[in-house]
Amino acid sequence: MRIRTATLETNCEVSGPRDAPAILLSHALGTSLNLWDPQMAALESRFRVVRYDIRGHGESAVPPAPYTLAELAADAVALLDRLEIGRVSFAGVSLGGMIGQELALRHPGRLERLVLCDTSARIPPEGVQAVRERIALARSGGMAALVEATLARWFTPRFLAAEGPGVALIRQLVLRTPVEGFIGCAEAICGLNLLDALPAVRVPTLVVVGEEDPGTPVAAAQAIHAAIPGSRLEVIPSASHLANVEQAARFNRLLVDFLTAAP
Repeated sequence: MRIRTATLETNCEVSGPRDAPAILLSHALGTSLNLWDPQMAALESRFRVVRYDIRGHGESAVPPAPYTLAELAADAVALLDRLEIGRVSFAGVSLGGMIGQELALRHPGRLERLVLCDTSARIPPEGVQAVRERIALARSGGMAALVEATLARWFTPRFLAAEGPGVALIRQLVLRTPVEGFIGCAEAICGLNLLDALPAVRVPTLVVVGEEDPGTPVAAAQAIHAAIPGSRLEVIPSASHLANVEQAARFNRLLVDFLTAAP
């Protein structure tokens, strides 16, 4: 459903028992709420699941680029306000994990638990350059100019060669992403610099990373883990950037176990 919040027209889906603990799911750049399809069966029986399309993605509104991580975090809070949900657990993949860090720093009272998946807290100069090259490609050739290289970064060669339903899903999501929304959120990523602030995070945090992730590698997850007091780090073998898709069963066990563990 598409609803008007204080900041944006946001597309979201809400499922699971209304009186269950709530979890908000945030997706990666160039995808949509459907990135979380492999997790829904594991979550819907236990949680009130809210998944949404980030600004400029899926069926949400596409304001003119650029955007900032602060704006993307404000969008998430505005959605919770509109749905009259006070506190949630939050799980984010890649860009979604960057939004999660911003939420934990700016709106800590809204979070019960935090799951940061295949993400980073700081983007180095060479990373900024790579993102700006992708922005230029999107401007000149649309999302079709990015999709194959994106899939090659996001999945291991073995998984990609098998051309399973997960690959087909992500290819479709990338191709459907509005170019302006991709550019806006890519610009937000270029401004990522949260690592030094993370020791202030006090919410229970799980950091998950695919062992073969080239873009937000194990070292980036280790840096987040080292910075957030009491956090837990899990490295998933035989997975690249979208560990929640490539190793869904293992990912789901980690996610549910963390969310349901005693405080």
